[in-house]
Amino acid sequence: MKRFETKRPVNDDYASDEDLLSVLRLIAERAGKIVLGYYAEGEDIEVTTKADDSPVTAADVACEEFILDALAKLTPDVPVVSEESFSNGVHPKIGPHDLFWLVDPLDGTKEFLSRNGEFTVNIALVQDGKPIAGVVHAPALAMTWAGSEAKATFSQTDQPPMPIEIRQVPEEGLTVVASRRHGDDRIEDYLAGFQVHQTLAAGSSVKFCLIASGRADLYPRFGPTMEWDTAAGQAVLEAAGGRVETLDGQPLRYGKPGWRNPEFVAFGSK
Repeated sequence: MKRFETKRPVNDDYASDEDLLSVLRLIAERAGKIVLGYYAEGEDIEVTTKADDSPVTAADVACEEFILDALAKLTPDVPVVSEESFSNGVHPKIGPHDLFWLVDPLDGTKEFLSRNGEFTVNIALVQDGKPIAGVVHAPALAMTWAGSEAKATFSQTDQPPMPIEIRQVPEEGLTVVASRRHGDDRIEDYLAGFQVHQTLAAGSSVKFCLIASGRADLYPRFGPTMEWDTAAGQAVLEAAGGRVETLDGQPLRYGKPGWRNPEFVAFGSK
């Protein structure tokens, strides 16, 4: 991963933190506390609809504002592409080899609104089209996954990070993770070529993290996604030994025109 100097820490709490992932975990977890403030049971959450018919809440906006401010202080010269600001017309110019951040402040807004806990804060650092570091934090589950280079970790609130890695496929077959809300009949045809033991439904970037943690093996995604939906999860999975490929077997890359992903499959075991 490219090393870069930060002009100043995010705040004094981070002054002694030299590990980028440690800083990103702190940013994501503090952002998660903002989200949980809106998630409080019984609170009436105002929802608006964006041009693509996806929902956005005050939690999305407040969380993004915090993350953007934190990243601006951490790396003032590194541009940020973030879901809500992008939808409002903020489109940084990114070259094919540039270093930049990809942020989804609240991945799984529908999961947030249904209160099933499977929503995440996603922060990824991308260079040369590849996510080189990423953090996925699930505030309601008090879980955080992080990865860069060949190091992936899992931690629960107030607990030290523990290393994670992909597993070998068990003899009984694959555990497949699928989107809780975006099914596709083609997945059944695709899986016909595999020995599948069970299928788990999960929301947001948790799907990537289940594979990275050795709890699942395969995640085919044939529905639409944007780059900020996947970059952090891909960084964690690849650091744990997995891979994410388009249907023609090429690595899923970033900085594409329109910031839309093609269909892809996330793999654990080689």
